[in-house]
Amino acid sequence: MSASIPNVILVHGAWADGSSWSKVIPLLARQGLSATAVQLPLTGFDADVAAVQRAIALAEGEVVLVGHSYAGAVIGEAGNDPKVARMVYIDAFAPDAGESAGTLFETFEAAPLNAEIRPDAQGFLKLTREGIFTLFAQDLDDSEKAVIHATQGPLHASALGGTLTEAAWRSRPTFYFIGNQDHAIPRVEQERMAARMNATVARVDSSHVPMLSQPQAVADFILTAAA
Repeated sequence: MSASIPNVILVHGAWADGSSWSKVIPLLARQGLSATAVQLPLTGFDADVAAVQRAIALAEGEVVLVGHSYAGAVIGEAGNDPKVARMVYIDAFAPDAGESAGTLFETFEAAPLNAEIRPDAQGFLKLTREGIFTLFAQDLDDSEKAVIHATQGPLHASALGGTLTEAAWRSRPTFYFIGNQDHAIPRVEQERMAARMNATVARVDSSHVPMLSQPQAVADFILTAAA
């Protein structure tokens, strides 16, 4: 599949970092795409949006902007840059203008992972080992789960309150990838968000981290968006 959009910017979610795209990046590169994995500070919504905006500014040509989980909110704001031609959501929050990941979360069905989120004294949220092993990344092998647990990026709770001024998906072709065994964002809620965006949808039997458990399927979906 040949790509007409040369650049892909990949944005990780909470409890992760840029390495969550490590299996997808080589697959995109083989098809001639230039991929950049943003490292979000996860200290607040505005700082996260700014990190993505810096990556977009450095891209030469049009961009496919990809966000996983919490980063769906981040790309919804950062994606208003005119370089961004397509939007891809991977098991992600998709707020509209005036909404945040947090306001969507409050309306969702309760997800099993919620019980495994722990705040620290500074307001940063982390996942328990049990949460990662059985609910967040249950379809990976134990060594990969252990790495995710050890390297997880704590998210400051205030980031979930970051409100979109304008939703980039309103004015761009949008794609949504759903993991059928996602215990972090219930599948029914993902289906609703995808329908509201009139997104092109793909589904796969995976956990909340399909870019690690089903990287070829995720790469193929991104290539579809770039074609």
